[in-house]
Amino acid sequence: MAALPVVTYGESILRKVVEPVEDFEAIEDLVPNMFDTMYEEEGIGLAANQIGVDLNVMVIDISHADENCPPSTFVNGQIIERSGSESMEEGCLSVPGVRVDVTRSEKVTFAYQDLKGNHHEAKFDGLMATVIQHEMDHLNGLLIIDHASQLDKHRIRKQLKELAS
Repeated sequence: MAALPVVTYGESILRKVVEPVEDFEAIEDLVPNMFDTMYEEEGIGLAANQIGVDLNVMVIDISHADENCPPSTFVNGQIIERSGSESMEEGCLSVPGVRVDVTRSEKVTFAYQDLKGNHHEAKFDGLMATVIQHEMDHLNGLLIIDHASQLDKHRIRKQLKELAS
């Protein structure tokens, strides 16, 4: 297991809707590396395309904030219901140094598969719902900057130019 380089703003894979996982054996080695990368970068979530892998896989660990939420892996995830609204300042490993206020649903119902391909559906709220939405954005080719207000976009324009060069 090893930490992998994180793909940053300006790389085309971050703007692509990723492919679904069909071969679950093929991701057995990927997931531990994703966790290593996330921990190395001090993140709480990581989508596969953030390490250059074109697959619908995400890992999340918010156990530091909620001991009832163990480290989790979600494959072929899809948000099927949303409710409520809350804003939170978010950062992103693929857009280092940039923080923006993002409004997201307070609660989500999420359908996904586990590492064995079994199907699940669960309701999430709070920080877990926020992180799921953030990582699903990645897997759908969106970044936190796409949620930024015009004022925030103006404020971070210089940082984005430096990241893209």
